[in-house]
Amino acid sequence: MRTILSAVLLSSACLASVLAPGSAQAQQQTNASTSEEVQRYEALREEIWQWVLDNSPGTATSVGDRRGDGKLGDLSLDGYERNIAEARGFVDRLDAIEESALPDDLRVDLAIARRGLADEIAFAEFDQSRYVIFTNRGGWFQALSALPYSSPFFTKADYESYVARLEAYPAYNEDGIARSREAVARGLTQPCGPMEGFADRIEAQITDDPTQSALWQPFAERPSTISESDWEALKERGRTAIVDDVFPAYRAFVSFYEDEYAPNCRTGAPGILETPGGADYYAYRVRSFTTTDMTPDEIHQLGLSEVARIRAEMEEVAADAGFASREAFIEHLRTDPQYYAETPEELMEAASALAKQIDGFMPKLFGMLPRQPYTVLPIPAATAPGNTTAYYEIGSLETGQAGIYRVNTTELDQRPLWELPALGVHEAVPGHHHQIALQQELDLHPLRRNGTFFTAFVEGWGLYSERLGIEMGLYDTPAKEMGRLSYEMWRAARLVVDTGIHSKGWSKERAVEFMLDNTALSPANIDAEVNRYITWPGQALAYKIGELKIRELRERASEALGTEFSLRDFHDAVLENGAVPLDVLDAHIDRWIEEQLVN
Repeated sequence: MRTILSAVLLSSACLASVLAPGSAQAQQQTNASTSEEVQRYEALREEIWQWVLDNSPGTATSVGDRRGDGKLGDLSLDGYERNIAEARGFVDRLDAIEESALPDDLRVDLAIARRGLADEIAFAEFDQSRYVIFTNRGGWFQALSALPYSSPFFTKADYESYVARLEAYPAYNEDGIARSREAVARGLTQPCGPMEGFADRIEAQITDDPTQSALWQPFAERPSTISESDWEALKERGRTAIVDDVFPAYRAFVSFYEDEYAPNCRTGAPGILETPGGADYYAYRVRSFTTTDMTPDEIHQLGLSEVARIRAEMEEVAADAGFASREAFIEHLRTDPQYYAETPEELMEAASALAKQIDGFMPKLFGMLPRQPYTVLPIPAATAPGNTTAYYEIGSLETGQAGIYRVNTTELDQRPLWELPALGVHEAVPGHHHQIALQQELDLHPLRRNGTFFTAFVEGWGLYSERLGIEMGLYDTPAKEMGRLSYEMWRAARLVVDTGIHSKGWSKERAVEFMLDNTALSPANIDAEVNRYITWPGQALAYKIGELKIRELRERASEALGTEFSLRDFHDAVLENGAVPLDVLDAHIDRWIEEQLVN
């Protein structure tokens, strides 16, 4: 790669030495060279995007491209190795582009495209990336359970594609099992504790009556575009696929899990440190998820510092609420029935009403708003037990799917209403839905709109959005303010707990105790969260690292611009390039500040 790039640079240097810099001939040569490099890069970028669509049927469907109809993708190890080899080829070709000949926007574009590919290549150096393909929260089977919500259902072709994907699931499942069987052989299984009840959640999706399965939901009502005879044929084919293809595949996975995987799950310390090459693998995941060069120890120390800061703020809120200590107020919040919904419907009504209230503040905080709406729905019953408090599902205008803010309605005594303001602004707007839906509509190449996801930016923005609830006046009671601080503490404690587990050998019990001592989260939520950190190393670090960077940039811009600082314009500037690495965001906001000063 360096040889090719160096050759391009050397050629440019030789040309400059022959032609006088100010001559018309030199300028023409420079313009021609620049134009050629732009064309080379734009052609390569489009080739990479077409490769993404070829290899990701779900992505193709989400952007209205039909090449992925009826397909689930290639989950086999051979397919994985082939994709990595092709990614290496693209990186080599990107490195051969003379970056200095590109305009600024395409330089950023190239850097982001390269970073995403290079990250996957670097991950492939570790066996964990090849073989560990499910966590306690799910795996490849989630792709199937999400299809009723992520697929278009307008035409006969849409339904034929959906049914064909159900029919394709057994082979897809076998490839997932084969790779997981290799994880067992290499000692790369998940720890035992966090996986308790995992097989039960898969088995719970098997129903006696296929029409009671969530997979049957698309057949609830016939679209007017499909004739009654075709509709009956599609329903029969769908029923057969669920009974003869999907359910047996679910049972095959449960059998594999119970007979081969669970007996070999890891005991002892739960961290990835205990697996072959675990220390190096975790250090890389830290750098990748945070898009920084921070070490696990640096993040651990930052977490301790943030925990101390937020804890002091929580003490002040408790005192203002009339409690003798932070601990006394938290105990009150965890146990007083007034803070908890009595029925799932009551919880959903509260979350939905609050979401609509938050919508009203959006034009005050942003100049750019996406067209795509979002809705508020419960997490499906089959996957809700043991799942997180809430999450966001990406929508698509092409498939007719709104974004979905999913709320967990199980264990209602563990879902306090005072969490809802912070939860809503994070998962819906101005958090994930606003940022992701806006990115899908930006005037960027589709590879950038749909093919890049930097966790530190996306989750950092979600956590930053929780602070925007202050501007909205959402935290208007001590309970709600403690809820906000508890959620910020939750993300700060993650820095300590995730690094503690995976780089310092912490037990699960120590991690749970740290969370119980510092956050106001319920014990059930804490247990679910710690299980998540154990089985998904490094991902949880991205939130706080990204949020702190965005807060730092806001302060920098406010100080530089003074009375000319516009919060709406700043937010639009942060989001106008979609998800980017934090160093790219830093440089972009510096340029934006300079432009504001000039103007």
